Amino acid sequence: MDADAVAEYLKQNPRFFEDYADLVAEFFVPHPHGGHAIPIAERQIIALREKNLELENRLRELIRFGSENDGISEKLHRSTLALFAAPDLETTLAVLYQSLTEDFGVPHVASRLWGKVPERSYLPELAATSHELRQYTDQLGAPYCGPNPPFEARDWFEDGESSRSYAFLPLRTAHTFGLLGLSSDDPDRFFAGMGTMYLTRLAELASVATARYLPAV
Repeated sequence: MDADAVAEYLKQNPRFFEDYADLVAEFFVPHPHGGHAIPIAERQIIALREKNLELENRLRELIRFGSENDGISEKLHRSTLALFAAPDLETTLAVLYQSLTEDFGVPHVASRLWGKVPERSYLPELAATSHELRQYTDQLGAPYCGPNPPFEARDWFEDGESSRSYAFLPLRTAHTFGLLGLSSDDPDRFFAGMGTMYLTRLAELASVATARYLPAV
């Protein structure tokens, strides 16, 4: 009889351990963390302790993630209140940039808006943009995260040459009208494949807040 047959027999006859309880007490198996032998019951206790420790670690991780998400949600809520209290486009952009840099620790923030723009406005965000950049943004279905800024977007940031990772968020309501860019000297701050749920919410918030002060198309 081989080991598989023994294992199958024990599965099919669970009362074996009740009928031969004294025999089971005589079984000794190697200790999982050492060379000496221990009773099989003790080995089961060790296995249960290790499983319990694993579950405790997973629970701590879930609690940590929950706390981090609560913190991000609170920051977004504060940003929302501040943005919708802003009385004009210039203040809206200033509040947005301040929230990103101070609340979320983003080193560099910039944006460009296009379409119909307010008359007699000289904000850098309203500077001309290339057709290629607008087309790229219009096709951007979700925030881009990675090392490569599109077209002339690298030039939007002060000390742009030192940036190693970027996030670009399309600004749109009924239509796409701008692009919000975040950059960092840390190559791992924004990377391909990272979660973008909060970046997407931020893009939606910035879009609605900014669109209030742009002429309707």
